[in-house]
Amino acid sequence: MRIIDAHLHCSGREDSASVLRALDEAGIERGVLLAPFLSPGHALGDAASLRRANAHLARLVRGYEDRLTGFAVVDPRDDHAAQDLRHAVEGLGLRGVKMVPTGWYPFEERARGVYEVASSLSLPVLFHSGIFIDGRSGRFCRPVYCEALRDHPGTRVALAHMGWPWTDEALAVALIDRIHEVPPERAQFRLDISFGPPPPYRREVLARMLEVLGPGALQFGSDCFLPCSGAHLRERRDWVQALMDELGLSAPAREQIWWGTAAAWLGIEAAPAAEPARRGGPLGMEEDGPPCDTPRQAAWESGAPALEAPEPEAPGLGQRLRQGRSGWGWMPRCC
Repeated sequence: MRIIDAHLHCSGREDSASVLRALDEAGIERGVLLAPFLSPGHALGDAASLRRANAHLARLVRGYEDRLTGFAVVDPRDDHAAQDLRHAVEGLGLRGVKMVPTGWYPFEERARGVYEVASSLSLPVLFHSGIFIDGRSGRFCRPVYCEALRDHPGTRVALAHMGWPWTDEALAVALIDRIHEVPPERAQFRLDISFGPPPPYRREVLARMLEVLGPGALQFGSDCFLPCSGAHLRERRDWVQALMDELGLSAPAREQIWWGTAAAWLGIEAAPAAEPARRGGPLGMEEDGPPCDTPRQAAWESGAPALEAPEPEAPGLGQRLRQGRSGWGWMPRCC
């Protein structure tokens, strides 16, 4: 089974060998790595730090392009963002771009230069969409604002986290291509299922996404922060696998979510044709989330009150979903 992890954060502390080892241990064939912008020494508001971050990522993936795909990070509030993106792709060899709307809206005129470069180079673009849980305002990150990318049809856009809490809005943005009968592998918008809604919402949201959009619009991403162990990545993969098993997703639907949608997004391979996501009907579901490294995050993972130890024996997946104990944690740094 081939798997692409389409959402992996670099910190600047990882090296190629450790990243490849973690992917191997987790059974993941390819990772999409995002240049550092949340770790110490890197910040979205510091253009010089983003240039260093992009250069670090280029060194990290060089020679391993069959396994590692590097995405530059630029911030359109900087006048040189479009130039920096072009250099990151044409000069450094990166193959996509991550955009984090914080302090700017995706429809603003100042972002057009970045989009024009991305369109001219036919780049995949990953947008943070939805709320931030670290206290930053999510008001800039509503999925509908990303419709501005339709003026730049050379781009292929993934909206991270399914845009929660604006999940219906994210669905609607991705639905336009389906309404116009654009094949999933050529659609401009798809949804990255990393993180997403908190546990009580996830079953309903994911079921709706699969029922309306189908697996060809959904791609797996762990939202893990490197360096991390293969066990962390394997854990997130296993959470998705458990939901796929519970919902009886067909083999082609699983292949689409694990590999096909992201492969088409990256332009590395045409996506396989999707079959119904659930035996006997179109409905299906899958999810994932980032690692947990604080007592508060551990509480979120277990569904227990903050600072309270998780239950010694986790209930079955269906019971956890009904109880709001899905097992997917929260990462305050998520983007």
